[in-house]
Order: sequence, then structure tokens, then C-alpha cells
Amino acid sequence: MIHISKAAPIFSNAMAYCKEKEFCTISLSDYKGKWLVLFFYPRDFTFICPTEIKGFAERQADFKKLNCEILAASTDSAWCHKNWFERDLPQVEYPVLADTTQNIARAYDVLNEDNGSAERGTFIIDPEGILRYALISNGSVGRSVKETFRVLEALQTGERCPMEWEHGKETLGKA
Repeated sequence: MIHISKAAPIFSNAMAYCKEKEFCTISLSDYKGKWLVLFFYPRDFTFICPTEIKGFAERQADFKKLNCEILAASTDSAWCHKNWFERDLPQVEYPVLADTTQNIARAYDVLNEDNGSAERGTFIIDPEGILRYALISNGSVGRSVKETFRVLEALQTGERCPMEWEHGKETLGKA
């Protein structure tokens, strides 16, 4: 079970589709020293998922400016990712985990045991591997990349941030 302010579930040598190499292996430890947005989506070749995947791709440079990497994941295979991303999502530069064993989705509590897909889950992990944010939602509603970015900025202040806080606005002091 996942817990905020505790170590994020570790994964290692997970197969992924990586645009520049086609296939690679990824471990959570690869992101030590950086913030990480890890997001799970239900399936390749679907309707809502590409809108989110493209949204993160469009904002990838903004996330990088905040020392944050993006990593997507679904329970589809790396070959399935490769075919879909090359055909429909060529602008995506970040890696996509192929969690065919379903172990990562299960560790992050997003596995739909009925159909083997991942639920729509968004996680922000700090540079020390601590889970700082988790949001799991119904598969029929796409997530907000803008809100994920806002939360990342708020977390990086290290302060209490009120409702609707945005970069440049006043915080409520040290957490």
C-alpha cells in the first residue's frame, strides 16, 4: 500500500519503450536527485489516454526546468507502446513503462484486478524517493497536466500553499 511522505514503491529493471533507444530498462533509482511525475494510464490505442500523454509531452520542458522527469506506465507491452507511440504519438520523448507483470501497478495501488489494466494514477516523487502526491481517478476522466505542474511547484516551495495557490502567490509559511 502506498503512503504519502513514505518511500515510493521501488521498481527496478522494468522494461520500457524509450523513443531514442526503442527499448530500455528503468529503475526508480534512475531518478534519484530529481523529482519524478509517474503516471499510469489504462491502455494503449484508447481515446482519453493520448490526450494526457500529449499534454505531458507539451509541458515536458516546463517540468524539466523544475528538475522533474516524466515517466508514463501501463500494463501493455513495450512492443505495443512502440507501435502506438511511433504511429500516433511521435512527439513524446519521455519513457513509457511496460508493466506486463502488473507488479508496478499493483505496488502503486492502481491495478484493476478485473481486467489487468492500470487505473488513471498520478504520483509525484521527490528527489529522495519519497512519495509526495498521489491521485487516482476513474478511467473515464482525463487528468489535468496543468494541475500536476501546479502541485509540483507547490511541493517544491517546501511551504504551506493554500487552495488554488499558483507560482508567485503568497504561501502560508513553512510546513
